[in-house]
Amino acid sequence: MKSRLLMTLACATFALPALADDVTYRKDIQPLIKAQCSECHGSDSPTLAEFLLDQEKYKKDKLGPRLDSYADLLQLIGWPDTGAFMRRLDDGSSTADKKPGNMYKELGSDDAERAANLKRIKAWLGEGAWNLNRWKARGDVPAITKEQLDKLQLKY
Repeated sequence: MKSRLLMTLACATFALPALADDVTYRKDIQPLIKAQCSECHGSDSPTLAEFLLDQEKYKKDKLGPRLDSYADLLQLIGWPDTGAFMRRLDDGSSTADKKPGNMYKELGSDDAERAANLKRIKAWLGEGAWNLNRWKARGDVPAITKEQLDKLQLKY
């Protein structure tokens, strides 16, 4: 009985890192974004390029850049709006002022759901890939490094 318990614990311990490897855009991230973000970032939303041309108009309409495809999402993670996705969804643990990003509250209806969804997104991005850096340094936000970009996994 004791050896069975130890074997179960050992298997569970080794299986935990594999969970992160199993997070994919199609299976995990796309449904999460559809459920939590599509009201303002769905197919009726502007592309990132359109949004940047007239941000005030779209903000008044409560629309942000569309996130309904893998390609649209990558623009807010890698380039051209590097780190925007992470800056908006950060829980405050990555900032000096400890304030969460303006979209963190949209990750769920309570703290537990938000934390679980953020953990899933971070696992999808890749170990150590969560950072708030921009393509080019601006203000207190530094430029992203090649080493940081190399950590992005983003499995489809």
